[in-house]
Amino acid sequence: MRSVARYQGSSVGHSRSHARSVTPCIRAPCFSGSGCYNLRLNHGATRRERTLPVEILKISSEAPERQLVDYAASFIQRGRVVAAPTDTFYGLCADPFNLSAVEAVFQVKRRPDTQALPILVNSIEQAITLLRDVPDVFLTLAHKFWPGALTLVVEATHRLPLKVTGHQGRVALRWADSRIVTALIDSVGGPITGTSANLSGHPSCSNAEQLVLQLGNRLPLILDSGDTGGTLASTIVRIDNDSWTIAREGAVPNSEIHKVFGGKD
Repeated sequence: MRSVARYQGSSVGHSRSHARSVTPCIRAPCFSGSGCYNLRLNHGATRRERTLPVEILKISSEAPERQLVDYAASFIQRGRVVAAPTDTFYGLCADPFNLSAVEAVFQVKRRPDTQALPILVNSIEQAITLLRDVPDVFLTLAHKFWPGALTLVVEATHRLPLKVTGHQGRVALRWADSRIVTALIDSVGGPITGTSANLSGHPSCSNAEQLVLQLGNRLPLILDSGDTGGTLASTIVRIDNDSWTIAREGAVPNSEIHKVFGGKD
């Protein structure tokens, strides 16, 4: 019998006075620490209970278990959306070349389809395959800050579905400093989406508890390595040929970006 995992705290749309617990029920395949979850909301004497379809797998952030990584990758290869921890927050991982999978990401997040989906890669070389051109600014910043919390927005290759780019023809790329993400990309055999795992307009999730409360009934699988410790999202830099602008300050301070170019943009 699996041990009970209890998640307590507030969720979107409910007051803090509501007690919550998440308990696993039997589900195959059986991995240690896995299971689907029942979310119980106690409203005084009235209690509602529903079973969430999500399966949660405990995974090591330092040495991701290959069996679990391959299992999660099999979902992505079949066009499903999986949540996994990055070096900032949890992200929604899917095949960016599979249009039905891309659409599923937008539906899970309730994200407007005019907003591009960030893509996670596991090397600069892999990122280059997704670019139309390779600006020197891109290479300079990638070599300086990758793997890490810097997202680079560039002109996308025509091989990438236009829907992924929010119909703008630009792609946001990042090589996350995460062994789980790197292993997942290796197992999938290509880049994956990396938009934050939360409902659009709601806070990003740094742990599985927050994720279950927001998206527990919208995902088939969550890889749970505990809290990421993330407090800031990645910094976003937009690159246009040889010029660049900081579109969002995040985990990489603006000053560090400017230092790379001698304090000039």
